[in-house]
Amino acid sequence: MARHPVPGFREGASSGQGSEAPSSFARGLIVSLRPQQWTKNLVVFAALLFGRQLANPLAVELAVAAFLVFCALSGTVYLVNDVADRESDRRHPLKRDRPIARGVVSPAAALAAAALIGATALVAAFWVGRTFGIVAVTYLVLLGLYSGPIKHAVILDVLTISLGFVLRAVGGAVAIGVPISHWLLVCTILLALFLALSKRRHELVLLAEDAASHRRILQEYSPYLLDQMIGVVTASTLMGYALYTVSPETIEKFGSDRLLLTFPFPIYGIFRYLYLVHQKQGGGSPAEMLFNDRPLLACVALWAVAVVLIIYQPVSF
Repeated sequence: MARHPVPGFREGASSGQGSEAPSSFARGLIVSLRPQQWTKNLVVFAALLFGRQLANPLAVELAVAAFLVFCALSGTVYLVNDVADRESDRRHPLKRDRPIARGVVSPAAALAAAALIGATALVAAFWVGRTFGIVAVTYLVLLGLYSGPIKHAVILDVLTISLGFVLRAVGGAVAIGVPISHWLLVCTILLALFLALSKRRHELVLLAEDAASHRRILQEYSPYLLDQMIGVVTASTLMGYALYTVSPETIEKFGSDRLLLTFPFPIYGIFRYLYLVHQKQGGGSPAEMLFNDRPLLACVALWAVAVVLIIYQPVSF
């Protein structure tokens, strides 16, 4: 099957390397932490935004600390995952240049670094707050289990990835001491499922008949099944966000019913993402797609600006 690159998207970027594979241990270790994927941790700031705490310096400081903790924790998980998958990664067209798969970083060194970084992150998490520390431990345990048996369990694999996003959102809320909105949890898990299922589809289409030999869970999926799941989650995500914007709870909290005006942005963003997945064979790395596709990036930026303007300065018509 012919593959069409996403505009501005480099082949191999999703596996954490550029056009040249890292050759030194230090550089290889940094690449293995996948800093380009840390944008996923921005969901930590959702509670800061929707909790109307952007003007609170202490809340901003704690949210930034929570973000950094999750960056360290996610890097730890990536190290463990790459050690576990190093044999299959060597046969993968994109992942074979990952430092651990190439032998630039040894499994022992990677695990030692993971233990050190993970422990430091957990100490920092409990410094932020006891409840946040518990959330951080839960995240690390859950994603650690994903790197083991759960990644081979159909449906549970994508649900676990999605729950990781939910724990980030919960962590952001408990770190700054704002109530955890049920709407935040629902919209987060649905959007995360959308991204996880799209990534599975990308892997399946990219690897074609060799998919199961690279990741055996892929034999449990098919493009048709994933398209059905994506269709359900897409509709549910958009409906969930729409209901959130017009719910009495939301209108009372923000003193405005104008949040519905931001609804076109999620519609365009999700449709644009589907276009990239189906027409450009993208979806392998949501973070890379976001920053390399200008229309998608502009959509997210405009949505954020619109939300801030409406939430913090309700418009009267």
